[in-house]
Amino acid sequence: MIIHSEANENASFSPARMIRGKDMKDIIILPGIGGSGEAHWQTRWERSNPEMRRFQPADWEKPDLADWISALERAVGASATPPLLVAHSLACLLVAQQVSSLAVAGAFLVAVPDPQSASFPKEAAGFANPLSQKMRFPTLIVASADDPFGTLDQAHARADLWGSGLVAIGPFGHINGQSGLEDWPQGTDLLTAFSAGLAQSDRA
Repeated sequence: MIIHSEANENASFSPARMIRGKDMKDIIILPGIGGSGEAHWQTRWERSNPEMRRFQPADWEKPDLADWISALERAVGASATPPLLVAHSLACLLVAQQVSSLAVAGAFLVAVPDPQSASFPKEAAGFANPLSQKMRFPTLIVASADDPFGTLDQAHARADLWGSGLVAIGPFGHINGQSGLEDWPQGTDLLTAFSAGLAQSDRA
């Protein structure tokens, strides 16, 4: 399913309010290379909500695929129920590697990078061959119109391969700490709606 959206980024949800809905899953935050800094929406969401937790690979700056997969497996294994993954950038490609066998409720994939682009970090070369078929669990890709690490055409192609929904939010760069999103209320709306859809599927 492909969804196009230019939804108002000044929506009313806060990260703390979002997580407390009865349909919200356990959430694991998956930053990309560098670990998502102080101004990043992932860090702001996690700090405002103790029920969100971050996976912990050994090195954020020099990502090793095997180590990142192991860190994700540990984080998922620590969840009482299948968690919802909230991934940014390189971590989206982590989700699309060898994790299809994990007990995961779904994945919210923000700013999926194109590993074939000239801007893709050389130190992340081990992540450059993600899954090229439909994922076993539901996924939603959130894409920017001017992401320097991946075009909207590339996001459409990934959504088709992975069987993902796709929301285009307009020109917000790499949807990171430099995008001026602060708590990114539009993102909390999207995540809340995605999680509610997973809960409805569980009850069907």
